[in-house]
Amino acid sequence: MSLDGQRALVTGGGTGVGAEIARTLAGAGAEVWIAGRRAGPLEEVAAETDGIRPLTGDVTDPASCAAMIAEARPQLVIANAGNSVSKPFHRMDAGDLQDMLAVNLFGVFNVFSAALGPMRAAGTGRLISIASTAGLKGYAYVSGYAAAKHAVIGLTRSLALELAGTGITVNAVCPGFTETPMLEDSLRNIMDKTGRSREEAKKALTATNPQDRFVQPCEVADAVLWLAGVNAGAVTGQAISVSGGEVM
Repeated sequence: MSLDGQRALVTGGGTGVGAEIARTLAGAGAEVWIAGRRAGPLEEVAAETDGIRPLTGDVTDPASCAAMIAEARPQLVIANAGNSVSKPFHRMDAGDLQDMLAVNLFGVFNVFSAALGPMRAAGTGRLISIASTAGLKGYAYVSGYAAAKHAVIGLTRSLALELAGTGITVNAVCPGFTETPMLEDSLRNIMDKTGRSREEAKKALTATNPQDRFVQPCEVADAVLWLAGVNAGAVTGQAISVSGGEVM
C-alpha cells in the first residue's frame, strides 16, 4: 500500500504504538510528523527512520494542537496520545477522572478539531483515533480510562456521520492489551499491589485474549495503515477491535 505524497501527524508518537504507527506510515511513503510532550523520545524515533520528523506539543492544549496541524499540514491524523492509571473506583476522585479525560478524550477532540477545517477545505482526509477494547467493554480498576475510551468511540461514530457526505473518514482502532511501555507499567502495578510474579501478572492480562497473548504494536499499525489507504474510503464510523478475538 502506497501513501506517497501523503502527510501524517501521529500524536504520542515517541513510544509504543504511536512510534510503530509512524514507522509503518513512513515505510509506506508518507511524510510523518510525530508529536508529544517530550522531545527526547520523538527525536530518537525520527533519527532512526527516514521520513519522520519530531514535533513537540501538548494534545490537552487546543492552541498547541492548532500549531501542530499548521506545521504538519496532514491529510492523515492519528490521535494516539493516551494515558492509563489503575485505581479502584472507591478511591477515585473527580481529579482522577479529569486526568483520564484530558488526554484520552480531549486529546482526540482537540487534534481532530484543529485538523477538520483544513481537511474540509481540501475535501479529503483520514481521522483515526486509537481507542481501546476498554472503549468497547468494561475492565475493573480502570473505570476512568474506560469511560474516556467509550467517549472516544462515541465521538468517532458521531463525527463520522456528520462527515459522511465529504471525503473525510473517521474511525477508531481498539487494541487489546498491547506489548508497550504502558503495558509494562500495568504489569509492575499488578506485581507491586498483589505480590504476583511477572509471569502471573502477564497471565492475568492475557487471559482476556482468546489467542492467549499480547497484541503487538505492528498489528495495530497495520490496521491504521489500511484505514489510511485510498481503498478504505467506504469505511467510516467504525471501532475496529485488534484484540485476538476478545471483542467481536
